[in-house]
Formats: sequence, structure tokens, C-alpha cells
Amino acid sequence: MRIIFTGGGTAGHINPALAVAGYVKEKIKDADILYVGATGGMEETLVKQAGINFCGIKISGFSRKVNFESLKKNIITLKRILTASYESKKIIDSFNPDICIGTGGYVSGPILRKAAQMGVPIIIHEQNAFPGITTKMLAHKAKFVMLAMEQAKKFFDKKCNVVVTGNPVRKEIMSLGYGEARAKLNLDGRPVILSFGGSLGARKINEAIIDLIVDTSKNDEFQHIHAYGKYGHWFLPALREKGVEPSEHKNLDIREYINNMPLCLAAADLVICRAGAITLSELQVTGKASILIPSPNVAENHQYHNAMALVNNKAASIIEESDLTGELLIKKTKELLSQADLLKEYQDNVKKMAIYDANERIFSIIQKVVS
Repeated sequence: MRIIFTGGGTAGHINPALAVAGYVKEKIKDADILYVGATGGMEETLVKQAGINFCGIKISGFSRKVNFESLKKNIITLKRILTASYESKKIIDSFNPDICIGTGGYVSGPILRKAAQMGVPIIIHEQNAFPGITTKMLAHKAKFVMLAMEQAKKFFDKKCNVVVTGNPVRKEIMSLGYGEARAKLNLDGRPVILSFGGSLGARKINEAIIDLIVDTSKNDEFQHIHAYGKYGHWFLPALREKGVEPSEHKNLDIREYINNMPLCLAAADLVICRAGAITLSELQVTGKASILIPSPNVAENHQYHNAMALVNNKAASIIEESDLTGELLIKKTKELLSQADLLKEYQDNVKKMAIYDANERIFSIIQKVVS
């Protein structure tokens, strides 16, 4: 079996493709896989690290800002779309795939479109509750559109072959137990808060978390693991300015990046985070209550729609970034952690939304299309 995977721009598009590619290689040892992404994009690094063959095309996304620099960027993007179509044809001719699988991002558009034109079957995986532009534009050309969430179905007409598969989740996320994880992290019986705003950090989240830590450190009622991100080096000095020296509070674990996320997630009672699609899938399979703070800086505000899919099922709480203050975050955190019944309701409801066999479902669709 010869497969082209394509998707990029963010880890949320790349990691599902890598998860499925890895699963395919487990099931079909001699499968030949090629990943097509943007030259110099995040996907080039991640795909090569995963040991998968990579081929790059020059492509960029459109800027939605209205200024001269954006106009210049959009003219370059238009030119690249034309050349990307030619590059895509060369790649498909050379590799001769049995199927082409797209996981979103502007880079997947040219490859999927050209593959469909050339008679190569395409399938698309959409991670978010609100489908991206590429998914919506190419849905009618796809043999299957695979969705992470039932809520996304309403955005497609009946002519599209839509099926809910869930998002692929890393095996290690599902393999750790609550008690085991807490023991490995040397945590005691107090509730554990896990908070993060992404690998780069999110300033408004960090500011609110400082207020939360200052408030809860008065009696150290909770244990708290927080990642402030690459651009959050001001976090610790700001915390000290407000009178909290982290080294004096053994219940605080504050770092730039959480490199043992499966362990920390397994140990948590409450998670405070963004509402990226893969993060939410991980919350679902681990049954974690959460306070979601969707990023307003993403295409089509899709993180808000992701968050509301959980909120509407009484499986999470939401604070929009425009409303976020330390005072509000403290209030919501204490409400959840002081009401055992409410916390358990969130945990039970989010687990009901989980799909544990996404890789298997996606693999069965690949086999159905190729056979």
C-alpha cells in the first residue's frame, strides 16, 4: 500500500497524520508512506523526527489583515498556489499513491485537489468541531470525511460521506492510571491542578494563573503544575513580585514546558488550558474535568466551537479570553474543586464523549477505500 499524508501549519494537523501513519506501519509492515508538507514548516521537522519520508512544497496561507504587508503576502501566496499545483502533480506522478489522506491546513489543499483530479482517492480527517476551509472546500471530492466530533456533522450536506472516527490519541496518554501517576510525581492527597497555554505560552492565561497561585498559596490547599511556555520567562519574576516564592511551596511545580504530559495529565483533578482539538480528545480519553480558555487567534474561532462541544454536554467549563481575569479563574477553580459531585459530573460526561479506537476506525476506512 502506497499512501500520501498531507497536513500542516500546526501540531494539531500534523500529529493526527503521524499517529495514523505509525498505526498503518504497525499493521502493514511494507506500507510505503510519503508525507507532503510545506517546505520549512513545522511538519518538516516533526515528520523527519518520526522517521517518515518527507517531500516539501512551497506554499503559504492567506493573511486576513488589511494592510500593505498583508497584500504583498497574499500576492506571493496566490503565485505559490499555482506553483504548488504543478509541484503536487510531479509528486503524485512520481510516488503513484493508492490513496491520499489530508489532515488539514493550507498545505493539504493543493495535494488533495490534484490527487482527486488525477483519479487518486482522497480521504480527509477533520480534528475540530468547526471544519476548516480546506475540509469544506474538498469534502465533496473525498471518498470519506472523517470527523473527530459528532457536532461537526451539521456543517456538511448529505452528499458528503461523513463518518465520526475521533482524533488519534497517543497510546501513553491512555496507559497511565491516576494513582500510579500521582505516586510517580510524589503528589499527596490534595487536588491537583494542571494548567498550560501551549508551548509558546499565552500571556492572559499566565497572568490569570499568577493570581490563582497567589490566592491558593495562602494555605496551599491545592497542588499545582503549570507550564508558562517559551515566551513566559517573565512569569516567575512576576509571581515573586506578588509575594510568592515557588521554592518555598512544595505544592507548586512551575516550568517552561511539560515534557511528561501523559504523567501530569493522568495525575490531574482539574485541567486549565486552551481548546485545541487534540488536547480535548486527550481530556476525553482520560476523563478530566477542565476550564477551557479558547484561543481567539485561530482560524474561524474553531477553539471556541471545540470548547462548546464539551460545555454543551456539561463536560467542561469555559472562560472566553475577553472575559478572563484572575478573579474569575479563582472563582471557577474553587467552585469545581470544592464541589465533588460537580467535578465528578464533568469527569463522567467528558469520558462519555471519548473515542478510544480512532486509529482503528481510520485504518478500516483506508482499507475500505484502497481494496
